[in-house]
Amino acid sequence: MFLRIATYNLENLDKGPNVVPALADRIRIMRPQLQRLRADILCFQEVNSQGASDSRTLAALDDLLAGTEYAGFHRETTSTTSGALYDVRNIVTLSRFSFAAPAQIIRDSSGPRPQYQMATANPPDTLANPIEWERPMLYTQIRVATGMNLHLINVHLKSKLASSIPGQKLDNSTWKTVSAWAEGSFISSMKRVGQALQARLLIDDIFDQQGEDTLIALCGDFNAGADEVPVQAICGPVEETGNSEHAPRIMIPCEKNIPESSRFSLLHLGKGEMLDHIIVSRPLLRFFRNAEIHNEALPDESGAFRQDVKFPESDHAPVIAEFEIT
Repeated sequence: MFLRIATYNLENLDKGPNVVPALADRIRIMRPQLQRLRADILCFQEVNSQGASDSRTLAALDDLLAGTEYAGFHRETTSTTSGALYDVRNIVTLSRFSFAAPAQIIRDSSGPRPQYQMATANPPDTLANPIEWERPMLYTQIRVATGMNLHLINVHLKSKLASSIPGQKLDNSTWKTVSAWAEGSFISSMKRVGQALQARLLIDDIFDQQGEDTLIALCGDFNAGADEVPVQAICGPVEETGNSEHAPRIMIPCEKNIPESSRFSLLHLGKGEMLDHIIVSRPLLRFFRNAEIHNEALPDESGAFRQDVKFPESDHAPVIAEFEIT
């Protein structure tokens, strides 16, 4: 049996009279992209919700999936502590197969929360406060075959955009000082690595509870390349830990199967960056056959002083990994 897992950051998928570009224009481009994936499991990021705050729905996503087989897939999504959808950047997992257990939403409060006192805040920051991230992870177990469960973690790590510093911005995109921007970037890095550590703690918990032959896949937008600290922290290479006993627990990015010249999921100033990953445990790797990145028509939305005009498609390319379960 072939199993195709895909991850795709839909880039603020939304609908409404003031949403530009219009959802209909996005669907015209993105629905064929989704159909090309031929995915059995899809991990989406940046899915906005619609409607009143106490009854929000994923209407935009429903419209995008209408007329495709994905409309009938099983679905799990992140939610607030009160059980409502987030206004923006929901994480959604779709599966052809049934979920073997209720989804778990892994929030920042369940992991390490470093204390930090800002150096450039105005007025000055007098106390160290917890560094918190707004993006939870979605952990699901999927029954992909009789007696065989896939432990799937859908993530969206903090972007590389600098976090806000009180009193240090002239407007949404203009900083008063370089030092403040640098500190904002430092805080974003702490959030990104903190989320990665949280993911690694979850992976080790799964190995501890299920055994080291467990099938685990971590999918999503990591906002980091394979050689950067967040992804390395998740993968746990023996070269870094210096302990060969950890070899059964390392995680491997599937895109290593793709030639380096084609290995990118985002374009920034004309340079390809691999920010979206499907990272799997060694037991799952034995079923791995190939990976794909559908980046042939990927737009470059970056540029010095460029207005943030959105293209109908996402600025991220879908990443797919195919497995043959035997």
